[in-house]
Amino acid sequence: VAQIVQAECDARGGCMFALYLGDNIYDSGVDSAMDAQFQSKFEVPYAALTFPFYITLGNHDYGGGGIGYEFFKGAYQVDYTMYSNKWVLPDRYYKQSVSAGSTTVDLFSLDTNSVMYTGASTQLSWIQSELAASTATWKLVFGHHTYVSNGQHGNAGEYEGIPGIPIVSGGNVENFIEAGVCGAADVYFCGHDHNRQWLQPTCGTEFVVSGTAAKSTGLQNRGTPTFFEDDQLGGFFLGEISGNTMTGWFYDEQGTLEYTRTVTN
Repeated sequence: VAQIVQAECDARGGCMFALYLGDNIYDSGVDSAMDAQFQSKFEVPYAALTFPFYITLGNHDYGGGGIGYEFFKGAYQVDYTMYSNKWVLPDRYYKQSVSAGSTTVDLFSLDTNSVMYTGASTQLSWIQSELAASTATWKLVFGHHTYVSNGQHGNAGEYEGIPGIPIVSGGNVENFIEAGVCGAADVYFCGHDHNRQWLQPTCGTEFVVSGTAAKSTGLQNRGTPTFFEDDQLGGFFLGEISGNTMTGWFYDEQGTLEYTRTVTN
């Protein structure tokens, strides 16, 4: 996947940044900011890519084999920002602004594992205030957990096909996205389900799942409307923003262009 990312970026004159959508260090995160897994699972595979990677934390980054209850582990990945030239995770959730010419983009990284467990009222107030105050051309939010998805985990509020138990079902994530992201952000990018999907917008925001940089899991036909979905190969999403237009492309790990869509805000 990294080789195809490099090839496509080079062909287009370079890329500005990557969004790294959680479960960064499988299977249970790291044990310190100097853990060798940062080299073997990030620096070495992406050595040829020199642009910044804006990071978000996933449930596997919080340990427990994905149960995500070892909350102290997230701090190690925050601390690793000091030791890497391209790993950018200044806090568990944060805002990053980028621009090219007159086009500005505000990026908002969420800590959805904390949302999953606690509802994260302070984080909700933060994203509501930040999105309301942003004057950027595009407002892109990225976190790990899905809001809508046809994958194994599926739709927030019904994760794994289990409704009604907020932590297990993702009810806290559902409430958070609806209160803080829907209609306020242009796009929400996430991983969690290890496939690629561009879902039909349901609340004034585009939803993109791109979780196959290193692992694939099957789609589950959960009935959520999509423009595109694929679970056959690894791959990635490439986006280009120009003024009020964003074009996105889904590629598989062999470099095949599978889908493209253009949206305006």
